[in-house]
Amino acid sequence: MSDTYTPPAIWKWEPGNGGAFANINRPVSGATHDKALPQGKHPFQLYSLATPNGAKVTILLEELLAAGVKEAEYDAWLINIGEGDQFSSGFVEINPNSKIPALLDKSGKDELRVFESGAILLHLAEKFGAFLPTGIARTETLNWLFWQMGSAPSVGGGFGHFYNYAPEKFEYPINRFSMETKRLLDVLDKQLACNTYVAGEEYTIADIAIWPWMGNLVLGRLYNAAEFLQVQEYEHVMRWAELIDARPAVQRGKMVNRTWGELHEQLHERHEACDFELKTQDKLEK
Repeated sequence: MSDTYTPPAIWKWEPGNGGAFANINRPVSGATHDKALPQGKHPFQLYSLATPNGAKVTILLEELLAAGVKEAEYDAWLINIGEGDQFSSGFVEINPNSKIPALLDKSGKDELRVFESGAILLHLAEKFGAFLPTGIARTETLNWLFWQMGSAPSVGGGFGHFYNYAPEKFEYPINRFSMETKRLLDVLDKQLACNTYVAGEEYTIADIAIWPWMGNLVLGRLYNAAEFLQVQEYEHVMRWAELIDARPAVQRGKMVNRTWGELHEQLHERHEACDFELKTQDKLEK
């Protein structure tokens, strides 16, 4: 860095700061506009975008349906965070933190709001008794689920922001968060050296939580950073990432609420299983 920044005695917000997300960043919470959220006919109403955190939930829902849990049918509504949809009054009512994903569970007597991706995974896994084992394996699964929740800020808000999104490149934060991201990959690699899946020999919500971040990272789909981080060094993570990527439910789940990439991989909203065949963007834009 050529210049040294000295923080002022009192920080003040200046609209426009924040790089790629300056148009939606602000230091206060709450709604910016009134707008009700749409609702469909299914028991679960998901409001999301296919970021790594959003993909966790759609992957789990597709896995549940693939496992024969018909009660897990869902409507997935697109929340365009670049346009500030997460600050609508309807969305803030479900998630006061204005972050995707947010889930409305209408399957019981009382409607439940569930926000934070880890909480949604745990809620669905417990509700349907799937992808969350019992006993010691349950504890290990939760260990790794919350490991991911704790590590995401370093990988996303830290490394991803300064390496890919920040308006200027600065050596110190890129070095700091590259080191931490590689350390986390090493932690995961050592765990997978002796286990087929993250928490053992069973595929669980821990894998579903971690794969959209670390799996996509080593597969070269996140931040264009595979070469920079030399991800091929983590051979066990690579093996695991490819194993999860091959699952049909994962392939479907990562398409839902996706608005970038190849048109045939984008399903902006999902309301029926047949939408994957009939309503991807390549079909809609013909």
